Amino acid sequence: MLLLGGSVLLMASSLAWSAEFSASFKGTDIQEFINTVSKNLNKTVIIDPSVSGTITVRSYDMMNEEQYYQFFLSVLDVYGFTVIPMDNNVLKIIRSKDAKSTSMPLATDDQPGIGDEVVTRVVPVNNVAARDLAPLLRQLNDNAGAGSVVHYEPSNVLLMTGRAGVIKRLMTIVERVDKTGDRNVTSIPLSYASSTEVVKMVNELNKMDEKSALPGMLTANVVADERTNSVLVRGEPNSRQRVIDMIKQLDRQQAVQGNTKVIYLKYAKAADLVEVLTGVGDSIQTDQQNALPALRKDISIKAHEQTNSLIVNAAPDIMRDLEQVIAQLDIRRPQVLVEAIIAEVQDADGMNLGVQWANKNAGTTQFTNTGLPITTMIAGADQYRRDGTLNTAASSALSSFNGIAAGFYQGNWSMLMTALSSNSKNDILATPSIVTLDNMEATFNVGQEVPVLAGSQTTSGDNVFQTVERKTVGIKLKVKPQINEGDSVLLEIEQEVSSVADAASSSSTNLGATFNTRTVNNAVLVSSGETVVVGGLLDKSTNESASKVPLLGDIPVLGHLFRSNSQETKKRNLMLFIRPSIIRDRSQYQSASASKYRSFSAEEDKQRDVGNGESGLLNNDLLRLPEGGNAYTFRQVQSSIVAFYPAGGK
Repeated sequence: MLLLGGSVLLMASSLAWSAEFSASFKGTDIQEFINTVSKNLNKTVIIDPSVSGTITVRSYDMMNEEQYYQFFLSVLDVYGFTVIPMDNNVLKIIRSKDAKSTSMPLATDDQPGIGDEVVTRVVPVNNVAARDLAPLLRQLNDNAGAGSVVHYEPSNVLLMTGRAGVIKRLMTIVERVDKTGDRNVTSIPLSYASSTEVVKMVNELNKMDEKSALPGMLTANVVADERTNSVLVRGEPNSRQRVIDMIKQLDRQQAVQGNTKVIYLKYAKAADLVEVLTGVGDSIQTDQQNALPALRKDISIKAHEQTNSLIVNAAPDIMRDLEQVIAQLDIRRPQVLVEAIIAEVQDADGMNLGVQWANKNAGTTQFTNTGLPITTMIAGADQYRRDGTLNTAASSALSSFNGIAAGFYQGNWSMLMTALSSNSKNDILATPSIVTLDNMEATFNVGQEVPVLAGSQTTSGDNVFQTVERKTVGIKLKVKPQINEGDSVLLEIEQEVSSVADAASSSSTNLGATFNTRTVNNAVLVSSGETVVVGGLLDKSTNESASKVPLLGDIPVLGHLFRSNSQETKKRNLMLFIRPSIIRDRSQYQSASASKYRSFSAEEDKQRDVGNGESGLLNNDLLRLPEGGNAYTFRQVQSSIVAFYPAGGK
């Protein structure tokens, strides 16, 4: 069949199973060319309005249908147009520069596309970074036309668009580059050397190689596996083998030599660090006990107290670890100035009044709470009448009796009246202060040792042997500060205020002294310079008792002759305040010392000026804080204490 159209000559020969085409176009409109080819290929075409111009092309050989289609694609590519295959045997003709944004076939290994067909392909990269390959491939693609190369970093893939032939060539380049970037990992177990030390040396050598401008891909990477004492080597085969040979040269048995150092400490106490460092060294040695059996040796750490130094003998790698630990522990520790105010007021009033009667024929009325039983006094009076001496019982009763006693002993009748009024006051005010290191316990103790009867034994010669112990009474303050984040201080406090009870108020005088003890065991969290109330006690107790003869003791007025009355009132006020102040450097320590010295000098001058004049024990001057204190809190305490002594009375 022969088709003629203007200057277009197209010849096609039809055979039973195939068709051949020969084409010759000269100055032909490009749209006419497209229509002619699509008609011969039985294709439906959609032509973009921007497709225009004339073409000139000639074929001297006969082409089959596939060759004829590729001829059609190549002609359009030369003139800047692209064919996009679509469903239902439809071809879309557009400008090549618009092809990137339109739908096109996604090529695969089974259907890669051929010739000048425009396709898109997703290419995974396994061994090198896709972002490094993309710039290289863009230079080899038709970026001005339908070609483009982009990378997707999370999946390390390349997205390439272009002519099928070009994409195939780029695929070949990617495969070769990706293969060259193969960086396998080899594990090298060590027998003698430390994996950590070997890695450090290899890295130093790699830095020297970088100065020779070796590409990064040719430098092997090394990582130490301390658990198995192995070195992991990753890189290109040649550089990897070079590093492996180097590691084998380093991993050789060598004579074990002593590695002893004397480390002088600046702040820490050598004896205190020995136990800590021994534990750290044993832990490191346990982790490596199976790694380097040829080089492992016992760790020796001794303290030389005269020079406050440590003598350490250990393997080189363990020695370095211990030196780092020592450097972090041997630091200047902050100190804490702990100031306390202990204020206590005690007041006790007592009254005892009693009348006892006795008749030799009728009986007696006796009250033992008076401290002077009438029967004892009658027996003593009878002996005194006989021989002018007092018996032991009467003499002991009179010597231990306090107060006034009066009575008569006439014939069968006798009467004894006793009266005692007691008043005691005990005021304690202490403002102890102490400086101690962080996490170091400090004790403040001011008092006296009081003898206490511990036991008594009578020997064969009626000699009395007594065992005496001594008990310390006074003010004890034990604190242990711990400095926390934000200049807060955790204080562990043990405080005790003790004193000897008044003998007149003690019911166990014959058994020894009675002690008053107040203790506080507590832990508080306080900010530096802040005053807190650690503990306090305000109490008042009244005890009244009456012993009397039934019926007679209830008679108004006369009933007092047949009874014994006792009344006791006690008041106590106890408060404890604590204020910690952190001292971090020498200037703060000097400032705190100077402040304390000025306070002491001012108080001494005031006492000297007062002379013999009497002043109140608990006054506003004594209950004061150093500068910057919480004066309001102490005014509250002052008001509570003064309440024990109201104006004009007790």
